[in-house]
Amino acid sequence: MSWWRFLPLGDRAVKDWTLEARLLHWLTLVWLGLGLVVLFSASFPVGLAEAGDGLYFFKRQLIWLALGWVGFQVFLRLPLRRSLQLAIPGFFLFLLLIWATRLPGVGSTMMGATRWISIGPFQLQPSELMKPFLVLQAAWVFSAWRRLHLKARCFWLGAFALTLLGILIQPNLSTTALCGMSLWLIALGAGLPLMPLTLTALSGVCLAVLSISINEYQRRRVMSFLNPWADAMGDGYQLVQSLLAIASGGVVGSGYGLSQQKLSYLPIQHTDFIFSIYAEEMGLVGCLFLLALLAAYGWLGLRVVRQCREPLVQLIALGATVIMLLQALINMGVATGLLPTTGLPFPLFSYGGSSIMASMAIAALLIRSAREAHQATVVPLPTRTTRRRAAPVTPLRPQPAPGYKRRKL
Repeated sequence: MSWWRFLPLGDRAVKDWTLEARLLHWLTLVWLGLGLVVLFSASFPVGLAEAGDGLYFFKRQLIWLALGWVGFQVFLRLPLRRSLQLAIPGFFLFLLLIWATRLPGVGSTMMGATRWISIGPFQLQPSELMKPFLVLQAAWVFSAWRRLHLKARCFWLGAFALTLLGILIQPNLSTTALCGMSLWLIALGAGLPLMPLTLTALSGVCLAVLSISINEYQRRRVMSFLNPWADAMGDGYQLVQSLLAIASGGVVGSGYGLSQQKLSYLPIQHTDFIFSIYAEEMGLVGCLFLLALLAAYGWLGLRVVRQCREPLVQLIALGATVIMLLQALINMGVATGLLPTTGLPFPLFSYGGSSIMASMAIAALLIRSAREAHQATVVPLPTRTTRRRAAPVTPLRPQPAPGYKRRKL
């Protein structure tokens, strides 16, 4: 295999893919390219202020992008059946790492949350890297749900519950909600009974309320979300600055690189609130373009789900579409004040190595599902010859000769 096939425009085999796979491939590249352009502008002031280099965060993002591109190509070229073989070891590896963040000296705490593991100068977030393996494993479990024994069902439900609980106590309510809703929708798509799913959803809502009541900073975020202007210089400061950035963008925006809110006014503008900087510089026109891109991506993803002939591939496509779109919409909802402030990055936009690697792997799973959407297990129909061969042969009993009378003993 030639190395140039791994370049974004070097693989000539793309023209032989299905239409949906080709369109999703191009949309992913457009989404990724637009994200790099926005990140360059949003991260320049904070890089200059914190590291003395305006390109500091952008150059590190390119390193993570190179690693994510390798994973993107691996999942893009491996058949889904082979990817599923990686799901179990990957799932349990990152499940252990999620709980390892609670160990002293292993987990790294920032802004009141212990979500990262330090590896030299880099920070890995296991809850982000878990997402592609969670999609694969959930699709396999729920597609084979009716064939699994009770012990196997309880085992995997317990494993999923441990995953969500481990993310929740970091604490990371937004990622817990995203993973929980993705699991729920995959189970719904698999045709599981509605009553248990309804009870599970209610339990999740109760667990979220309990988490908010226990964690003070989550409770303060919810209260500031309800009325950010009541404490515009305190708990509501972040949301107020985000709303000011979006409002000042107007129709056509202030111009690329000319955002004022990124100049030490809006905190973490290159990660969780990168959409606010994008809206300020690109305006309403840019926001509508981004929404159109997400709508096209979602429409193609759902089209792939409908066209899949195999339930397993269908559920993988559904999970990948849900995670990519739902995470983007939640991030936009937080930036615009429609949802409480949470630490959920924008896929392929926000700075973060774990986020971009996980997002590219999930996008590759969706494209691979589109490539395999029309494939199915071929069962040959029985022909006349095969029917003769397969028909059971009953041994014939010897018939008595004519006129023969059987004597009684």
